Parts: sequence; C-alpha cells; structure tokens
Amino acid sequence: MNRSLEVLKAIYKPYRYTLKGKATLLETTSGDFIIKPKNKNVSELYNYLISRGFDNFPKLVDASRKDVYVYEYVESIRMPREQMCDDIIDLITSLHNKTSYFKEVSEDTYKAIYEDIKSNVNYLKNYYETMFEIGFSEIYSSPATYQFLRNYYKINAALDFCEKELDEWYELIKGETKTRVAVVHNNLSLDHYLKGSREVLISWDDYLIDTPIIDLVKLYKHEYLNMNFAEVLERYMYKFPLLEYEKKLLFILITLPPEIKKCDTTFLQCRENSRIIDYVFKTEDLIRPYYSVEEPQ
Repeated sequence: MNRSLEVLKAIYKPYRYTLKGKATLLETTSGDFIIKPKNKNVSELYNYLISRGFDNFPKLVDASRKDVYVYEYVESIRMPREQMCDDIIDLITSLHNKTSYFKEVSEDTYKAIYEDIKSNVNYLKNYYETMFEIGFSEIYSSPATYQFLRNYYKINAALDFCEKELDEWYELIKGETKTRVAVVHNNLSLDHYLKGSREVLISWDDYLIDTPIIDLVKLYKHEYLNMNFAEVLERYMYKFPLLEYEKKLLFILITLPPEIKKCDTTFLQCRENSRIIDYVFKTEDLIRPYYSVEEPQ
C-alpha cells in the first residue's frame, strides 16, 4: 500500500494526511479522500447494490489501483446515539429488503451450522466449568473469583438455553431446501454509520452473502451497552420480519456469552467479569419477552 499511497499523494497533492486504522485520510485543496487496502471486490459489490436501489456507501473515486481503493471522505454530523440507532437499523433493513432472496441449500448446510455452534457451546461449557472448578478449589477467593463464582450459574444457564434451542432449531430447519440470504455488512456498529449530506455505511471489507441475522448479531455484540436493543430489534422485525428459524438462530447466537479474558490485576479482572456478566443479564432480559407465555384471561 505504501507505494500506491506515494503515487496517490503525488496525484492529489494533499496538504495533510492522517492514519485512521487501516485507512489513510488525504486532505487536499480539491477535496478529502480515504485510501483503504483492497481486500474484497468492493467495486463489484457497489455496482450490485446500486442495481438494487441501495447507494448508502461512500463513493468510489478510484478503483483502478492494484492494491488500494480511493473513496470520498464523508464528514459526519454529531447526533444522539439513540437517534443513530434508529437510523442505522432503518438503513440495514433497507439493505436486507433490497438484496434478500431464497437460495437452494443441501441438508449438509444446516448440519454444518448446527455442528459449528454445538462445538462452540461445548467449548464454552468446558471453559467456564474449568474456571468454576479452579475458583471453587481456592481456599481464599479473590474478589474477581468470588464475583465469577456467584454468577457462574447465570452463564451456565445461558449455555444450557443455547444447547436446547440449537437442537430445536435443527429439528425445525433440517428438512428445508432453501434459506434466505442477503448482502450482509458483517461489521455493523455505530462507528460505521455516518450521516452528513447523506447517510452511509462504511467498512464493507468483510461483507457476505449470508443470513441477514449476522448484522443483528454483530450490531448487538458491538453496541449492547450503548443502546436499547429491544426497541432496535422490534423496529428491525417490523420492517424486515424474521422467519421462525431465523429468529431462533438469532437468539441462540446472541445468547452465547463471550469468553472471560484473563487480566493482570484484580481490578481489571473484576471489570472484565462484569462485562461478560452484564452481557448475559442484558441478553436474557432482551429475549425473555419472546419466550413468555401469556396466561389465559
């Protein structure tokens, strides 16, 4: 990328350039541009999206370079995060509605998904069970260990739920010969939503043609602390109703708790424990209404 960047700097003659993660911002007298490495054929994706009536992405200024793309720079206005949540979900439902279709699949497709998630559940159950046994064997527990031990039952209950729901999902889906797919951004977060003269999603490098629920899972895991996801999910499903097997798979994937990472100090470990415990409790609150049975009047 360095060679291409030197060529582009000679062409655009920037008066300032700034590194932004994997991207570089060039500020020039003729406009501002973002330079990003080529990972996937984003140009081909953009052409397809335009053909489907979706153009909420940064314009490609130059796609002719061998190893980089040149994009327009979109300046975003400051706005309340709650408003951003509504806007990004409206944008993603538009993307899914305009690009979704039913694709023929074999039974092996669903079996592979089932076995992959099952393996992940089993790994997490063993991981957390081992943590519990080690912590329980300590004569004098540290505050972080005590915190984990008190909440282990909730993490284990979440994994039991995933295991049970996964078996039911597979029974529901294994006879199907088609599945719904769409263009999936696959890295959805509020940081990748910009609104200026128009609204766009950035960072399409990981896009997929896959089940739309992937975007909901990614958005939830990125933003569960920053938004009322119950309202977001309700808004999404009103505009893009999920099929029963999609909804069940969504709840399985978001219920799977992340691993608790090992930290160097008790303070950091307590904070890390709290992050995962909060995730488990918030997720349970989110999906509980979808499993509640109303009592007859």
